[in-house]
Amino acid sequence: MNAIDNSKMQKDDITLGELMSILSGAKDSPLVFYYDGRPVKPSYHVTEVKAGQFSALDCGANPEAWSEIFIQLWDIEEDDRTHMPSGKFHAIIRKVTEHVKLDDSAKLTFEVSDGVQPMQLFCAAMPTLRAGAVHVELAPRPASCKPRDRWLAEQSQSTSCCAPTSAAKCCG
Repeated sequence: MNAIDNSKMQKDDITLGELMSILSGAKDSPLVFYYDGRPVKPSYHVTEVKAGQFSALDCGANPEAWSEIFIQLWDIEEDDRTHMPSGKFHAIIRKVTEHVKLDDSAKLTFEVSDGVQPMQLFCAAMPTLRAGAVHVELAPRPASCKPRDRWLAEQSQSTSCCAPTSAAKCCG
């Protein structure tokens, strides 16, 4: 199967390798994730790290293939803890690599829940170091029409997904 590699479809997504590289330079700094306009609670947990290899067919009947890493954050209040140091997060991910093959260039998705609300999927922006902490903004991971996204990237202009083009067909 000649599949399209969609691992880099979202230009704003960071990879696991990029995140780990930044965290390795700020190991003592607190790591604060933000979603829905607020920071995760200081006592959040990394509850699961998963690696997946995906094969799919998009709405234009194009075969797709990509690697993706899922990091699950449990956003809870517990004790009087502070935000996890970047070095601890880094060590958790490195511990996972002893048991699970993690591709540093894989698409990175965060799954976040407070244990009551349903889990939500997020992509991460490039971390920033501010006020002595590493800040990572998480944005909702939207659904998309991949043929349309590829066509728009090629054209560098907005157009309707189902506009007639010879370059790409959506939903076909």
